[in-house]
Amino acid sequence: MIDQLNFREAMSRLVGAVTVITTDGPAGTGGFTASAVCSVTDDPPMLVVCMNRNSRQHNVFSRNGVLCVNVLTADQEKISRTFSGAATVQERFQVDRWSVLETGAPALQNALVNFDTRIVQTIEAGTHSIFLCGIVTVRIESEDHPGLAYYGRKYHPVGAARCLSQL
Repeated sequence: MIDQLNFREAMSRLVGAVTVITTDGPAGTGGFTASAVCSVTDDPPMLVVCMNRNSRQHNVFSRNGVLCVNVLTADQEKISRTFSGAATVQERFQVDRWSVLETGAPALQNALVNFDTRIVQTIEAGTHSIFLCGIVTVRIESEDHPGLAYYGRKYHPVGAARCLSQL
């Protein structure tokens, strides 16, 4: 069986889009940086978000039952660092501008994409919860910005919408 350090090193070689996951509702407001987001199906539109159950915010996300996946642009690295650091929840949401879509979860303005979702199922796996999320609303940024990826434990700008549309 592979040891934890080797697994983490191997996973650092898997490129991931940088996202900030947010929630708001009866249990309060929450937000964290994640690259563990993946599409599941387009009929119905669903994605998964993985969250460590030991996180202080885990209960907030579970109880609210809604979350927004905010896909960051290359210019929004500071937001990622703020949401992954020691800042309080209140301090995190003072960075940049936020609005809400249908679920009431905070949606980062000028993100590449906002996926506004409801958690439809939670699966416990090891140290994490896997939130299976039904997409309620999608907001796509109209400006052409490169995205922000995480690879080799570093941030990297990737592509641009204009280039992708030419494929």
